[in-house]
Amino acid sequence: MRILIIDDEQAMHESYRQSFAPKTVGDGAALSAMAAELFGDDDGDDAAGDQAAVSDEMAFELTHCMQGLDGVAALEASLAKGDPFAVAFIDVRMPPGIDGKETARRIRALDPDINIVIVTGYSDFSPIEISKVAGPADKIFYIAKPFEVAEVVQTATALAGRWQVDIELAQARTALANQVVMLEEKSLELAANESHAVHIANHDSLTEAPNRLAFLRALTERSRGKAMFATAMLDLDRFKLVNDTLGHLAGDEMIRSVYQLLESSVPEGGMVARLGGDEFGVLFDTPGEEAAVMACELMLRACSVTLKVFGHSIQASASMGVVVTEAEPVRDPVDVMRRADLALNEAKRAGRGVVRPFDESMDDSIRFRRQIEGGLSQAIAKGELKLVYQPIVAREGLEIVGFEALLRWNSPEYGPISPGMFIPIAEESNLIHELGDWVLDTAIAELENWPGQYVSVNFSPRQFRRQNFVGRVMERVQHANVSPQRVQIEITETAIFDDADRAADTLYRLRQMGFRIALDDFGTGYSSLYNIRKFALDCLKIDRSFIDGMGRERESAAIVHSIIHLGRALGLGVIAEGVETDTQVQALRLAGASHLQGYYFSRPIDADLARDMAHAGTIEGKDDPGDGPAIYDAAEDQAGNGTHG
Repeated sequence: MRILIIDDEQAMHESYRQSFAPKTVGDGAALSAMAAELFGDDDGDDAAGDQAAVSDEMAFELTHCMQGLDGVAALEASLAKGDPFAVAFIDVRMPPGIDGKETARRIRALDPDINIVIVTGYSDFSPIEISKVAGPADKIFYIAKPFEVAEVVQTATALAGRWQVDIELAQARTALANQVVMLEEKSLELAANESHAVHIANHDSLTEAPNRLAFLRALTERSRGKAMFATAMLDLDRFKLVNDTLGHLAGDEMIRSVYQLLESSVPEGGMVARLGGDEFGVLFDTPGEEAAVMACELMLRACSVTLKVFGHSIQASASMGVVVTEAEPVRDPVDVMRRADLALNEAKRAGRGVVRPFDESMDDSIRFRRQIEGGLSQAIAKGELKLVYQPIVAREGLEIVGFEALLRWNSPEYGPISPGMFIPIAEESNLIHELGDWVLDTAIAELENWPGQYVSVNFSPRQFRRQNFVGRVMERVQHANVSPQRVQIEITETAIFDDADRAADTLYRLRQMGFRIALDDFGTGYSSLYNIRKFALDCLKIDRSFIDGMGRERESAAIVHSIIHLGRALGLGVIAEGVETDTQVQALRLAGASHLQGYYFSRPIDADLARDMAHAGTIEGKDDPGDGPAIYDAAEDQAGNGTHG
């Protein structure tokens, strides 16, 4: 430790030299005891022993100055070299130069960290006066001349040790502040990435219009409202001819122009979205069907203009179908879109360039849905339902860690019926609870045939909101004598969005009981960092639409990478669904997805094949993703690659 001594008497400098000369161990112990008494250390003999050790180990480098200005200059030089003094011992009277008070003031101005000790037998200044110019009070001390050796040495030892601790503490605070700044920057970057990903997920890259996902969300919100509204579908007439004759760039430019025309002519408060290709969706409030048709005709008229595209004149025209939705009852948004689409098809059949409102006669499928509902109520009793299982594999080694249970219905009257058809019908008719109980019981019963994998069961929003949902699930698992850790509950964002607080409590209780929780179709609903942080989750499942688009669209690839990085940052697993190609497997492995699922590994298979696969432990022949097609594809998935059970 470096000590600065400023005194105009040579004899005093000699006293300092003798005081800081090496001492015996016994002397050090005595000095430490004095220091303990001087500085109020009440830790007893152990503390005195510690101080003695410090005194023995600490070495001092003394710098002697005869005048205050010399001392100030020495301090400036030490700071310039980055080798500061820990303690300065300063006399008060040092004629003919500046006195000790001024010397202390200048030293403190140069170095706020140094400890100053005023050593004098006579003083023209009170301690308070010196503290005012050379404080703070906890960094300025006083020793009277003549001093005791132990007093000087132990003061230097204690203050030098404290100086070192203060320096280390300041460095730690600086490092901590830097870490806080870095975390804030990372948080801002993550928020920006999320905002960008959300924008990409909800907007069409060609026109910057809201996309199908955003349109469906807005339609869902309006369906829950109290106002009457219209849903319209618009399709460009003879658009394929433009693409074939002038090229896709011209077609893209035409789509951009039509969107701008629609955006400028939609009723106030309305929404125009590009649903895909040359199809647009429109939402707007209306007092009735006649007003809605008139509004659509005005939009068609706005689009029926001659456009200049790359020097070519193109006559634009379109057809529209519209359905008006009453305030009550609440409508299924997918069904509303389907009806508007049926009306659009009728407009095209009527000769194009016209608007057609929806009529019940257009919907033969409504009668079919009623027939399906009647057959579904008997399907369980008649043994027409079954579960198939699709493996979920770990990224490394392709180990089978679980299976997703998927519901299938083969009706004797209608043949295989898509789950996308009968699951919504079951939800609307309350059959979903009976159906869901059968699925859960069947799935957990199958677990005893697997060596250790878990089963993943989908639950619809209506099931999730069922009274005492947690108790019902736990009762069935306990009755089957199955550990909750082997059951993964898959739930969509739609199920938890309506009542987020209740959903958070439900998921928390399920996690406390040991169930695994997966957020299904992530990226297609109401995702946000807030939701992920609020709900007790184990993993995110990336929707297959993004996986399918990875090789064709930069946006899909960016969303997939963002979801994976987000999941890893939050300590969540990430399951990529709908994996069908070797290229997708390699890209997802590199991106860091923890688990994979899809046709590349296996189609959904019957229970007996799933048992064989579970005992095999890995996807045979798939240790390397480049080994070829999946072997377990014997069970044809008649209704598509997975849906909720």
